[in-house]
Amino acid sequence: MKTPPDSDAEAPRFAERRSRMVEQQLVSRGITDERVLQAMREVPRHEFVPLSMRESAYDDGALPIGWEQTISQPYTVAFMCQALRVTPSDTILEVGTGSGFGAAILSRLARSVYTVERIPELARQARERLQRLGYQNVSVELADGSVGLKAAAPFDGIVVTAGAEQLPASYLEQLAERGRIVIPLGVDIAMLEVGRGVTIFAATVVGGGNIVNAGAGF
Repeated sequence: MKTPPDSDAEAPRFAERRSRMVEQQLVSRGITDERVLQAMREVPRHEFVPLSMRESAYDDGALPIGWEQTISQPYTVAFMCQALRVTPSDTILEVGTGSGFGAAILSRLARSVYTVERIPELARQARERLQRLGYQNVSVELADGSVGLKAAAPFDGIVVTAGAEQLPASYLEQLAERGRIVIPLGVDIAMLEVGRGVTIFAATVVGGGNIVNAGAGF
């Protein structure tokens, strides 16, 4: 799969910041999946934040993207992608598109990605941004992510970007055999085996939506 280039004249400067981000924020905290690390090195996060926030795009934290939503902390994205154990043949559902950054990372790991966003303007912007940057294996859907995306099921993996009190039954129903779910359930870090070999990886999210040194070496 061809790597979409930075569309920015300042690409070399941002590439250096990406490399530093990977080493200082991801590798140092235990992200070891080389495919995830390479995706984080390749995807231009500065393209997924408002223009006024570009200089902060590679900082260790979430950033506002409008409509009271944020782009997740880089470590949070890498942690959840590693937990999902994505393979090149997988079809993945992401619940909560936001600016599209998580979907772009997943696109480097999976065969196809469906990402669901409930806010119309965010969905429109993410769709246009992903198309402009060349992420052709991502489909952005405007829908209520709490019920999954039955029309595109089954999924090899489902990743949910927002916290939930409990796991929606629709997610389990839309998983393929040996499927995986990564979702913040407000519990301690745990990997749970359920029927049909399905794995649920639940993680506590702290620090204003950030995962902080959660221990990714599972």
